[in-house]
Amino acid sequence: MTPKEVLAFCRENDVKAVDLRFMDFIGQWAHTTVPVSKLTEATFVDGVGFDGSSMRGWQRVDESDMLLIPQTENCFLDPFTKLPTLNLICNIVDPITHEDYSRDPRFIARKAVNYLSSTGVAGAAYFGSEAEFFIFDDVRFDQNEHSAFYHVNSVEGQWNRGSQEQPNLGNKIRYQQGYLPCTPVDQMMDIRSSMMQTMIDCGLDVECQHHEVATAGQSELNLKYEQLVSMADKMMMYKYIVKNVAYQNGKTVTFMPKPIFGDAGSGMHTHLSLWKDDQPLFAGDGYSGLSQMAMYAIGGILTHAPALLAITNPTTNSYKRLTPGFEAPINLAYSQRNRSAACRIPVYSNAPASKRIEFRCPDPSCNPYLAFSAILMAALDGIENKIDPGDPLDKDIYDLPPEELGDVAKTPGSLAQALDALEANHEFLLRGDVFTKDVIEHWIAFKRDSEVEAISRRPHPYEFCLYYDV
Repeated sequence: MTPKEVLAFCRENDVKAVDLRFMDFIGQWAHTTVPVSKLTEATFVDGVGFDGSSMRGWQRVDESDMLLIPQTENCFLDPFTKLPTLNLICNIVDPITHEDYSRDPRFIARKAVNYLSSTGVAGAAYFGSEAEFFIFDDVRFDQNEHSAFYHVNSVEGQWNRGSQEQPNLGNKIRYQQGYLPCTPVDQMMDIRSSMMQTMIDCGLDVECQHHEVATAGQSELNLKYEQLVSMADKMMMYKYIVKNVAYQNGKTVTFMPKPIFGDAGSGMHTHLSLWKDDQPLFAGDGYSGLSQMAMYAIGGILTHAPALLAITNPTTNSYKRLTPGFEAPINLAYSQRNRSAACRIPVYSNAPASKRIEFRCPDPSCNPYLAFSAILMAALDGIENKIDPGDPLDKDIYDLPPEELGDVAKTPGSLAQALDALEANHEFLLRGDVFTKDVIEHWIAFKRDSEVEAISRRPHPYEFCLYYDV
């Protein structure tokens, strides 16, 4: 839509308020709301001011003023507000120079798309993400100077088989046995269907919804692939809708990768394909029907994976998911079926348009604008430098002898290790000024100080189990 068409849409739908959405540096949507009368065609050029110093990882106090510039694509009527409200996604610009802000994740994603075009390798990068999440009935947690705890609960949780629920109707999902059960065992069917329909009403193209492997309401809805920036926009819409539908139903959703010990964690398996002149570039006559370009792209992703994970798996909790077992993609290898390999080639269809790479490491705690951009830059580096990914890992990981498995590179064991890898290897991200030195350095510094060091300084509840009586 054009700005004029957006204003007409507001009139036709009796919109009373306009919510301006933007992405903070770390990965959460923020917003400010204006009366619809304040939205004019000039607003799409002049923007709306806000305090950038109050956003995590952004401006200093003496350089706090920033502008939100509304964008017309992917706008939608908010299905949750009482007052009819239109949501507009915004870019961030400097109020003096009117230049795009270097730490705006959406700007970085736009630069990644422009860099792809400038290389001549492809004209478009399509992404599809499968974000998993847990639907809980209750969550409590706290951390202070003398105590720390968390407690989550779900009517589906295996641990509730013996609970007094007056009545307890059974239908608890066993650990690692939650994949695709029918009702009444799947007690999240209706709420997921409500999420699905709300997404459709908001303009998202939903392909399916289902229960995932873990107990306690682990779920997934899949969106049809989109070009990079639009897919990142829609992943934020996805998370917003999922959380609010759950809230309306008296439940809570978390995209935290590993909230339950001893069961599957939540990933965000991310599919990538490159196209040029409406032709798929990853289809060919090589391994699993892939082109040589696709193989080089895999080589780039696997080579840079330790550094990539500092962006695609950006929390300390992310690495509690990336552990042996639970089909966790901890092996830096590729395969057409092996789900514990970092890169998988889906074989549901042999149609050229369906040929793609699935990078299985990312999780839904990531900032999708940054994650998709980093994955694309790694793939392009592999293509431009003809990085050979080696032989596929078409074996059952769990049956491999230790000496053979020891030869397979592994994902970093912690966020600290991933940040070290990013610090040592980020030149591929700087090409085309997509990521800047400032962005990389600030990301590493923020994550180390606010998360890695913050966690390391605090006693862990399990340490009391291990050490209290020493």
